[in-house]
Amino acid sequence: RAARATASRPPAGGSTMREAMASFVAKLTFREMCVVLREQRGWRQAHDFFSWMKLQLCYEPSVVAYTILLRAYGNASKIELAEEAFLEMLEAGVEPDAVACGTLLCVYARRGRHGDMMLFYAATRRRGVAPPVSAFNFMLSSLQKHRLHGKVIHLWKHMMEMEEANNVVPNHFTYTVVIGSFVKAGLLEEAMDVLGKMRASRLVPEEATYSCLISLSSRHGRGEQVVMLYEEMRAHGIVPSNYTCASLLALYDKSEDYSKALSLFSEMERSRVVIDEVIYGILIRIYGKIGLYDDAQRTFEEIVSAGLLSDEQTYVAMAQVHMNARNYDKALQVLGLMRSRNVKPSKFSYGALLRCHVAREDIAAAEDVFRALCKYGLPDVFCCNDLLRLYVKLGQLEKASAFILKMRKEDIQLDEALCMTVMEVCCKSGMITDADKILKEMNNGGVTMKSSTMVSIIEMYARNRTSVMQEQDSSSKALACQTDSSALNATLKSLLDTPGGSSIACQLIRKLAREGRTCEAKFLHEQLTQLGVKPEDSATSTLIVQYGQEQKLHQAEELFESASTSFPIRGPVYNAMVDALCKCGNIGEAYHLFMKMADQGHSRDVVTISILVTHLTKHGKFQEVENIMHGCFHGEVELDTVAYNTFIKSMLESGKLYSAVNIYDRMISTGVPRSLQTFNIMIRS
Repeated sequence: RAARATASRPPAGGSTMREAMASFVAKLTFREMCVVLREQRGWRQAHDFFSWMKLQLCYEPSVVAYTILLRAYGNASKIELAEEAFLEMLEAGVEPDAVACGTLLCVYARRGRHGDMMLFYAATRRRGVAPPVSAFNFMLSSLQKHRLHGKVIHLWKHMMEMEEANNVVPNHFTYTVVIGSFVKAGLLEEAMDVLGKMRASRLVPEEATYSCLISLSSRHGRGEQVVMLYEEMRAHGIVPSNYTCASLLALYDKSEDYSKALSLFSEMERSRVVIDEVIYGILIRIYGKIGLYDDAQRTFEEIVSAGLLSDEQTYVAMAQVHMNARNYDKALQVLGLMRSRNVKPSKFSYGALLRCHVAREDIAAAEDVFRALCKYGLPDVFCCNDLLRLYVKLGQLEKASAFILKMRKEDIQLDEALCMTVMEVCCKSGMITDADKILKEMNNGGVTMKSSTMVSIIEMYARNRTSVMQEQDSSSKALACQTDSSALNATLKSLLDTPGGSSIACQLIRKLAREGRTCEAKFLHEQLTQLGVKPEDSATSTLIVQYGQEQKLHQAEELFESASTSFPIRGPVYNAMVDALCKCGNIGEAYHLFMKMADQGHSRDVVTISILVTHLTKHGKFQEVENIMHGCFHGEVELDTVAYNTFIKSMLESGKLYSAVNIYDRMISTGVPRSLQTFNIMIRS
């Protein structure tokens, strides 16, 4: 009491304390003096009393006394005095222990002197002193408050190294702080590892800890982990916060697990979790996606009546629900309500407004909104694509072309969808040069596209280039089109680099050929060949057959010749050429090609055999038919019912009834089923 009483007197150096303690000289033991020192409430009284202590005969330098003094200075944020006391302790030959070092570390941490704190911490480590957990907690907390999460993680790793050797055991507070910093740093796996250590210590995390882990897991798309954390939290009897519930609802919304989302909302109501506007907004979105438009409208009206409506995203969510239901006027009403309530619009709401006007096909309004969007900087690719698609839909190709030039001038980076639309406009408008440049930029920029997108672009590109070549066959522009295909080749290469890319390209050639678009099919066939890729036989044969149907024998022969020169050809291509020759009336050449194919050991297609035999029969070339027939029998070609019927009919027309009967008997013996036509042919004979 006597020492404390000096606090009410004006400071007069140590004389006041010496006067107050005069009657206690030689009466207190060292331990009792330490107790008195600890009981001093102010740093000045502690300082003066310690000075008096050092004058007593029973005083001897001790780490206990210095630690008490350090704590007093630290509580008053007197860092300089604390440092002086620590140096004095060292000069007195007193070895600082873990508590003394931890006390000074806490002093630094309290004042945010993290540089000095880490330097002193490094010094304690060199001396082999491990601060207590309380000191670590103080340091970790201070670092985290100043958002120095990297240093928190660094310090945590040191703790783990000391845990076994120095008995530095993390407690609940330690785990909470460290998990929080790992989450802030976006290190999900490391945060979950710390949670595992916390569980092993039989410590139950707080709701805030679960909440931040759930939020980070959700952002990483770890749906199962989110559910596991939530169920674990509920098993501990912890009531989730609205922030935690919002993270879960957003995850269910993203994964389209709407039943779980609605179940969670019901659970929130039972647990009396405060439902804020963010949760209501997510709920409105979910109602809209599952077609519960009335429920979405009712929820929106509840927010309005409760006075909770203030967030732009809630208005946009409701507007999007109306747009999904094609109620564009109602969507505009909601967005108009937002403006009337002085909710400041952003690119987010302007984007929704643009989509609404695009859906209503109101070009003027859409352009006005787009201009407003531009005030916030470069519009995103989705908005650009929406407006461009509107121009294309309404046939405004001039505006679309001008818009593309503007996008290129402002260096807007195209994504997959926007690139598709741009290429469509370029192809429809004849902007070949721009199409080339855009394709090259997309390929050089490393933009990844789905195979289906690349196929669509290649198809549009091929269609446009071939039409230009047909219309301007003799112009220099056509020559440029024929010679500069580097952009298309780059896209083709990208497609070929994907799994199954070659088959996809050949599938496109077959599709174009069957649709009668032989120019585009041939163009792509040539591009593949130039890239050193052998088109599949089915692609080459389909195109040759189509040429035959169109009576374009010269083109079929050119393709057959180029295919033979570039790569070894097999049976399907030979069969297709035979078919084309037959359809174009060149029966003799068809026969010779068929026999050449047979001599080379290629497979003979039964359909081609039937077609060739039919044409030979019509032209009275029965000896050739017999040659084919004997070749098939000796070569053990598997003939079908139609082929046998064709052979029988040919032999009957040539007057060789005995041969026809032999063929019929062979048909029975080989187990080939007979059709009604087979019996009709034999009866007529």
